Amino acid sequence: MLAPDAFRLDAKVALITGAAVGLGRSMALAFAQYGADLVLCDRKADELAETARSAEALGATVSTALLDVRDTAAVNAWVGGLARVDVLVNNAGGTFHGSFLDTSDKGQRSVVDENFTSVTNFVRACVPKMPKGSSIINITSVEAYRAAPGFGIYGAMKAAVEHLSRTLALELSPSGIRVNTIAPDGLPTPGDAGLLVGESDYGKKLALGWGTSDDICGPAVFLASSASRYITGTTVHVDGGSDAARGWHRDDNGNWVP
Repeated sequence: MLAPDAFRLDAKVALITGAAVGLGRSMALAFAQYGADLVLCDRKADELAETARSAEALGATVSTALLDVRDTAAVNAWVGGLARVDVLVNNAGGTFHGSFLDTSDKGQRSVVDENFTSVTNFVRACVPKMPKGSSIINITSVEAYRAAPGFGIYGAMKAAVEHLSRTLALELSPSGIRVNTIAPDGLPTPGDAGLLVGESDYGKKLALGWGTSDDICGPAVFLASSASRYITGTTVHVDGGSDAARGWHRDDNGNWVP
C-alpha cells in the first residue's frame, strides 16, 4: 500500500545543477519542502545565493558551488568532496537560435558540452556516491522528440540525453539506481528570453496553455522519491500537451487544426 510519506525526501541529499533560476530553482525549493538537503551549483552567484537562502528558510541544509558544469575536472573535484548523493538532477543547459550551417565549431561545442557533456560529467562523478535506491533525473526537452529548426544541435543533444538515460537505466539497475527524464515545454524561464521565434502565440500549440516553472516540481519530487521506486528508463512529458499535439494548433475559434 502506498503510504503518504512515500513522496517525502527526508534524509536524502539532492544535487541539482543549474539551480539558480528557472526550473532548477523551482525544483530546489520543492525538494526542500519535501525534506531533502541540497547541494546546488550554477554560474550565477547572486541568484544561487538567493535560492540557497530560500531553501534554508524551508528547513533544508544547503551547500553551493559556483561551477561550470562543462568543466570535467572542476565537477570531479567538487563532487569528490561530497559524502553522498541520493538524487541527481541534471538540469543545467542552454542554447541559442541559429541554423545548423550558420553554427560555428565553437558554438556547436558550447551547446554539446552544456547539454550533454555536463550530464556525463555528473553521472560519472556522482554514481560512486549514490547508494541503492538513488535516483537520477535528467531534464531534456520536447525538442528531443521532434525536429528543431534553428535549434538542431540542442535538440540532438537532448535526444542524446534521453537515449543515454534509457541505457543508464539498465546499466545502473544492478546498483539499485533509477534513471528517468523529464521533457518540459511551455514553462517559461529566464533562459528562454528571446528564443521563441516565428509564433505570435506559442500557447496555441499547448492544450493546457502556458505553464510555470513550478509545474515541473510534482513530477520531479515523484521521480526523486520512493513513490516511483519501480519506474526507470522512462520520460515524463511536462509540456501542457505539446508532444501530443505534434503539429496541431488551435485556430482563432479554439478548434484544433493541422
